Amino acid sequence: MRTGYKNLEVYKRSYRLALEIHKFTQSFPTSEKYELGSQLRRASLSVALNIAEGYGRKDSSREFQHFLRNALGSCNEICVLLDFIRALNYIQEEYYKKLSEEYDVLGKQIFRLREKNIG
Repeated sequence: MRTGYKNLEVYKRSYRLALEIHKFTQSFPTSEKYELGSQLRRASLSVALNIAEGYGRKDSSREFQHFLRNALGSCNEICVLLDFIRALNYIQEEYYKKLSEEYDVLGKQIFRLREKNIG
């Protein structure tokens, strides 16, 4: 069984954040749990899934790059969704800042991994 991706710091961070986002969205108003909450959960999980799937295809630099681009796109999507839920007052300012900073770091990690693996 391939578990090499589990050793990547970028994967560990994305997985931890996806779990945190999942738990956090459970506190959304009922009407938003299945709208904004679902979109946020799917985007956060997508980051970890794309890193894992891309790592499994890293023999092909182009394919790995493709999945890392998708992971970075999902990371950006999360940042937009965080701004949106902040505007709707579904998140406390301090927690918003924490998650925004975490996703900023994660995006930089993904970008560096992409740069490192351009072959």
